[in-house]
Amino acid sequence: MKKVKVKDLAKKYGTSPKKILAELENEGIKLESGSSPVPLDMLELLEEHLDEVFNKHKKMSSKNSSSTQSNEETEVHIKSPIIVKQLAEILNKKPNEIIGELMKLGELASINQSLSEETANKICKGFGIKLLIDHRDKDEHNIHGEDSDLFDDLPDKLEDLLERPPIVTFLGHVDHGKTSLQDKVRNTVVADGEAGKITQHIGASQIEFHGKKITFIDTPGHEAFTQMRARGANVTDIAILVVAADDGFKPQTIEALNHARAAKVPIIVAINKIDLPAADPDKILLQMQQNELMSEDWGGDVGAVRVSAETGEGLDTLLERILLEAELLELKANPNKQGKALVLESQVEVGLGATSSVLVQEGTLKMGDIVLADESFGRVKSLFDEHGKQVQSAGPSDPVKLVGLSGAPGAGSSLRVCKKERDARNEAERRAHENKQVNLSKGTISSVEDLFSKINTDNKKALQIIIKSDVRGSGEAIQDSLNKLPSEKIEVDVIVNTVGAITENDIILAAASKAIIVGFHVKVNPGVNDLAKKEGVEIRLYSIIYELLEDITAALTGRLEPDKRENDLGEAKILQIFEVKKGINVIGCMVEQGSVKVGTNARVYRNKDLIYQGEVTSLRRFQDSVKEVKAGLECGIKLDNFMDFEEGDSVKFFEIELRKAKL
Repeated sequence: MKKVKVKDLAKKYGTSPKKILAELENEGIKLESGSSPVPLDMLELLEEHLDEVFNKHKKMSSKNSSSTQSNEETEVHIKSPIIVKQLAEILNKKPNEIIGELMKLGELASINQSLSEETANKICKGFGIKLLIDHRDKDEHNIHGEDSDLFDDLPDKLEDLLERPPIVTFLGHVDHGKTSLQDKVRNTVVADGEAGKITQHIGASQIEFHGKKITFIDTPGHEAFTQMRARGANVTDIAILVVAADDGFKPQTIEALNHARAAKVPIIVAINKIDLPAADPDKILLQMQQNELMSEDWGGDVGAVRVSAETGEGLDTLLERILLEAELLELKANPNKQGKALVLESQVEVGLGATSSVLVQEGTLKMGDIVLADESFGRVKSLFDEHGKQVQSAGPSDPVKLVGLSGAPGAGSSLRVCKKERDARNEAERRAHENKQVNLSKGTISSVEDLFSKINTDNKKALQIIIKSDVRGSGEAIQDSLNKLPSEKIEVDVIVNTVGAITENDIILAAASKAIIVGFHVKVNPGVNDLAKKEGVEIRLYSIIYELLEDITAALTGRLEPDKRENDLGEAKILQIFEVKKGINVIGCMVEQGSVKVGTNARVYRNKDLIYQGEVTSLRRFQDSVKEVKAGLECGIKLDNFMDFEEGDSVKFFEIELRKAKL
């Protein structure tokens, strides 16, 4: 009996030798290559198995071939998002066959690219197959990912709920001492080491006082970080409103107060800088009353604690007040369940990859857990506390840095522990696909492909910007600030906002979109500056938010199309046309009014109809090249890219005066 090789079976079943080898290995037969012979004593059994695996689609196609008579179509099911590779597998086709069909439709796609439902249906229709797309219920996939198939969501029993530490946020004006006050509490020094003395990221820390833990969320105070501050207030149990005793309430103070009120959390006012000679605590109490915040000193229910971040005076009183408010709130959570956390911040760190600072809200987050947050998933490889010490787990109200996610989820994302890694991966891919479709519908650009698929129908001028920051929160806050820059003539169009160093891919995208790159607390990778110079891409690096906003405002002014005014220079009539080279004509003219100069703009009119607008590239008087010819003189004129002159045409010359535009 003739030997049957793996490649013979592959040809018989219309598939690749690689797939045949994989199926044989599943059946306990390991062969080396497509040229390896198949054991003859097992051939019959193997062919039965392969027939069942690979001829399933052929049977479907056979059924479909009689559909002309029965008006029936073969149906196949697929879950969204629809990936080229998955579509090929379900249709029992090779990926390059699907890619070929896409090219016929005028679309280019890679093996791992997602397809629109319309395109997928066209592909399947071409094969005589009806595609049924399985959509998951959106209610099962809300922003927090509440899907019973993914997570163990069991109701908490009262006996399982244990006391948890309060989560506290310091809010207030930019220079009233929020960071210094918090640093004094936790005995660390952050403010002196940060550019501009502004807290640039949102993090969290935990202290122990009188045997009780308190968790602090860091939130910047500058108004440019409004979104970050609002997010901080919305995840807190207690808000500390810091007001300088020598300065009083400021617009940012009132803004922070409104955020705390919107979050419906208890407010404690910390009257800071009482050590200064100009301190006036009574003035603060009056301003509290004016803002409907009645202090206990004046018969109200809001605690007003006098403190000094410089000397440490009053800090014990402040912490005691926090514990009192926490006791009244009866804060509890169940630690004996799968963890659920809130992403405070995400970044990409050298040697660690994507890391996320998270605050555990329920359950316990442990090493090895499979987690999902936004479009990112993974297995928890490491957990670190605020001191950089590795921990095995984190319970309710504990802040930790998590290593192991596939990407950097957005600040404010919900992080959940999943049952299966495969399901977490699929859900992350689904969310990524869904977000991409939303972004495309909004015109958001996240890649070169998205850039060229965007059609800009807005006549408004825009300054294209790519933001690269060290953490997601900073990037979001910068974008929010740029969007608020006032101008009716021009707008900022942030086409990409991601974390990490500036790379060659950023330069390529910036060059394609004519964008500038703004880096905030990030480095530029080796070789990137050379590529930027070659591509004419501008890179701007910053460490302080004020400088960034000032420079972008200046850039906006520079990118505005200047106000234009046309100044008429002269007019000439075409008397004769000379062909100096094949296809190149020079017009012999009489300058009738004004003058004509090399480099000025020209319009050609025929019977008062405008037929061409261009530029004077050369002037000749007899055999000499000249720069200018005045009225009453004849000359030869050459215009750029226009040869279809006729005798009698008139040419008008003008220049454009540009005036610097203002926002």
